Amino acid sequence: MEVAKESKRDWSIIDLIKWGEGYFNKNNFDSPKQEIEWLLCDLLDYKRVDLYLNFEEIVPKNKLSTLNKWVKKRIKRMPLQYITGSTEFYGNKFFLNENVLIPRQETERLVDICLKSINKLSAPKILEIGTGSGCISISIALIRSDAKILSIDISQNALKKAIINSDYHQTRNISFVELDFLKELPKGHFDIIISNPPYISSGEMKNIMTDVKDYEPEIALTDFMDGLQFYERLSIVAPKLLNQEGSLILEVGSKDHPDKVLKLFKSKGYNKIELFPDYNNDQRVLKVRI
Repeated sequence: MEVAKESKRDWSIIDLIKWGEGYFNKNNFDSPKQEIEWLLCDLLDYKRVDLYLNFEEIVPKNKLSTLNKWVKKRIKRMPLQYITGSTEFYGNKFFLNENVLIPRQETERLVDICLKSINKLSAPKILEIGTGSGCISISIALIRSDAKILSIDISQNALKKAIINSDYHQTRNISFVELDFLKELPKGHFDIIISNPPYISSGEMKNIMTDVKDYEPEIALTDFMDGLQFYERLSIVAPKLLNQEGSLILEVGSKDHPDKVLKLFKSKGYNKIELFPDYNNDQRVLKVRI
């Protein structure tokens, strides 16, 4: 049997786990058991432990049909988050589609550092550049309801998903605006500018994982040049946009990318610069103070 299909026989959770592990293994997935567990957890609205506490539970035929469709998509390397239509970020659920970047755990550090930076500010003003699903802005807004947040993105379709997520979480202190940051500037002055900008160079795009390259929005991954265009732009316009003592909080790439961004800002005369590690202890967040 190629995939778990609707049939006269009953499929228990443990049957599907065993079948899925074998099927994904046969198709050369690195973690075949985790693949089927992830799909089943979302399908049944269970946590992983629930799968094994209820391993004899029979899965309804209509859910088998959904699982069948999901497995076919995953075999083509579509990311799990796009298949199920959601993911978790900073402890909250966010809806996704192929118009927005899939939030990574390391990006949660941007939220951590932002919250610490505005800890003593009343009604802080925050600009997010390239909001995508809105996960960064919404995560901040849920904790700091007094913050005034402007979230911009070049993609109208991405903003539609961000607004859906904002409505789902009932955040009322975020404004979403379509804007090409490389060509125009938002109105206003801010205490914090936060961003996970496109930082993969055009050369590196050829070597990224199929799951990412074939499915995630290219415009959210690369600047189609050297991976430094947004940082260059920010280094020029930050003094116009930030209040006195304001800060940039930016995600940077891996390998030598953090050093390149650091040198770029230093070359523009910035000297209050810090690099912060992500949860894997890699230097992935840059904070620049005016």
